[in-house]
Amino acid sequence: MPGKREPQRAGVTLDPDDWNEIRAQGHRMLDGMFDFVEHVRERPVWQPIPNDVRARFHAALPTAPGNLEDIYREFADFIAPYSVGNLHPGFMGWVHGGGTIVGMLAEMLAAGLNANCGGRDHIPIEVERQIAEWSRQMFGFPESSGGLFVTGTSMANFVALLAARTAKLGKQANRNGVGEVGVKLHAYTSTSAHGCVARAMEMAGLGTDALHLISTDSHHRMDIEALRRAIAADRAAGLEPFLVVGSAGTVNVGAIDDLRTLADICREENLWFHIDGAFGALAVLSPQLAPLVEGIERADSIAFDFHKWGQVPYDAGFIIARDQNQLLETFASPAAYLRRETRGLAAGSPWPCDIGPDLSRGFRALKTWFTLKTYGTEQLGAVIARSCELARHLERRIAGEPKLELLAPVQLNIVCFRYRAADADRVNAAIIADVQESGVAAPSATTLNGHLAIRAALFNHRTQIEDIDVLIDKVLECGKRHSP
Repeated sequence: MPGKREPQRAGVTLDPDDWNEIRAQGHRMLDGMFDFVEHVRERPVWQPIPNDVRARFHAALPTAPGNLEDIYREFADFIAPYSVGNLHPGFMGWVHGGGTIVGMLAEMLAAGLNANCGGRDHIPIEVERQIAEWSRQMFGFPESSGGLFVTGTSMANFVALLAARTAKLGKQANRNGVGEVGVKLHAYTSTSAHGCVARAMEMAGLGTDALHLISTDSHHRMDIEALRRAIAADRAAGLEPFLVVGSAGTVNVGAIDDLRTLADICREENLWFHIDGAFGALAVLSPQLAPLVEGIERADSIAFDFHKWGQVPYDAGFIIARDQNQLLETFASPAAYLRRETRGLAAGSPWPCDIGPDLSRGFRALKTWFTLKTYGTEQLGAVIARSCELARHLERRIAGEPKLELLAPVQLNIVCFRYRAADADRVNAAIIADVQESGVAAPSATTLNGHLAIRAALFNHRTQIEDIDVLIDKVLECGKRHSP
């Protein structure tokens, strides 16, 4: 019959033969994840991976089709129970958000659309532009600003560094290479800054020797006078300062640099002012905490993660620049196969690939859009403030226990402490491993002033006071065992 479409042969398409069957299986899988999150407290925070489970993931490459129900069962039995554990309220080790059911559902919808958000004229890119506009409003940036999603703040810091390099050297450096320009660029950040800043210098071809690490004060904030001296000394030596990276919430202790003064110095010295605000930048959502990051609105660029304090599922990093044209100068690279038009699917220029390094990009904006629309900035800000209140409770518990001592001032939601013992580093390392393996909590280790510290980073919106008390009780129990 003319116009009648013949059914496709088996194997030609990857769509299911029986949509009712796949629909039923999909509902079972979704219900399984609802149960997994709802009953998260009934499981260990983390548990070691048994050897036989680990061995399952050294199997040969599948060549024949498998049964989805069996594959899901393998996920439920051997993958879900051994994840990192940041859904759990007892997860306090690293700077990980807890995610939400809303974000999970949005991620499912985004996967269904399978949108490539590198370019072209389609609504997922407008959703991302909406997030950029909301970010502009959050940080008080001008209308000339622009930004985009990246994997995380490590990549966002790299993007900002490249933009700062182009702003100093001009676009010809992209063509000729940094070495051909003949200028010895120098950047500045504190000794408390995240290691990804040094990695960005490496990847940009500038080298870590061109990154001046500035000493910090007793609160682990960049020493302003030391920064001034370093800039002056470098200029006198014939170097070219171009970038200062301030921290809004350092990874070790949550310290916030004096952003206002750093902004003043950058304007005086004609330097790009970038802020690594991986989690701390979102303090702007809390009326109580926003004063701590005053000056953030004066940055040339801000890197931050919605997947930390914003509770969006991984990954959802973001970079916003004060002037989107600086990103265009850095990344726009016309190609015949990316020809732009004024109408049709190839319209809508500039595209995200013009202001960032990636052409193939997932629809990260949707889970962020859902999160902001569902909870609003007031509720998210309250969650952020609550995590800092929990840190104060932990601080008080530490102060009330003679066997414990605080190792750094509590400024936001990260608390570093240790168990007092003769061989303190060995004892505290053993305590951390014991607590993690117990499954009741998962702190991490760091080093402060030469001492190994137990580090509790409180980011999970599910964490309550009783979870803090469980951590302290377990630390004391394990400490007594290792240091009688």
